[in-house]
Amino acid sequence: MGRHSDNWIMTAQCPSRLGTVDVVTRFLKENACYITEQHSFDDRLSGRFFIRTEFRPEAEGFEAASFETGFAERAAEFGMTFELTPPDRRMPVVIMVSKADHCLNDLLYRYRIGQLPIDIRAIVSNHPDLANLAEWHGIPYHHFPITPDTKPEQEAQVWQVVEETGAELVILARYMQVLSSDLCEKLSGRAINIHHSLLPGFKGARPYHQAYEKGVKLVGATAHYINDDLDEGPIITQGVEPVSHADYPEDLVAKGRDVECLTLAHAVALHVERRVFLHARRTVVFDR
Repeated sequence: MGRHSDNWIMTAQCPSRLGTVDVVTRFLKENACYITEQHSFDDRLSGRFFIRTEFRPEAEGFEAASFETGFAERAAEFGMTFELTPPDRRMPVVIMVSKADHCLNDLLYRYRIGQLPIDIRAIVSNHPDLANLAEWHGIPYHHFPITPDTKPEQEAQVWQVVEETGAELVILARYMQVLSSDLCEKLSGRAINIHHSLLPGFKGARPYHQAYEKGVKLVGATAHYINDDLDEGPIITQGVEPVSHADYPEDLVAKGRDVECLTLAHAVALHVERRVFLHARRTVVFDR
């Protein structure tokens, strides 16, 4: 995961029309910027164009403000919206978790070694169990208990942490509570959830034990943006792992945990590297 530390990122989208790639590449050439990576996609069903470009300024004195002003004039002709991300930017995030620590541990490790370009500002939980883990990493830990009666007050506390930390992304690392419609709306497009995706699907308690009884041959995980439909938000990425008759329920659980960790970390990396475009109820993802 990760990208070259000298590279800037420009992402843009607009209605489909002739010259959409050229307006980006020509402007970069005119401003002495060398393209190191580029992906584009034209959705013929919706008539929408998406492009992501990494580039390295070749001339000294590159100024983001003047670059954005200049490109905005060119982009206006195409109805193009765009965003410029500087090198080495670490996105501020808040992680939400309950009792299971596997996804949190994995994210903290990747954060500690610099594999994920994020700045973890706080960890929020409805249980006190993982406070020591947060303390060891020097990250503020907020324990906000929740009951059906206190849900509005608890979510108000969560939202206060998000606002006060300036978090641009909220990661639900096995946070075992359903968010309200109001909080889902506030976090739209900037909250990622992870859940198992067993085939066939098993819901409710002890899903891996249900899967064992049915003799499943694949376990997996899905990382997606949250919305008001439980576990049905726009999908960012998915992971799978083959299993067999020799795998017992505890083996399925262990393999499921591993897939969840990898899939969530991958989704976070894709998001913070500006590789994901929300497109109606779907996503356009420019993977590496």
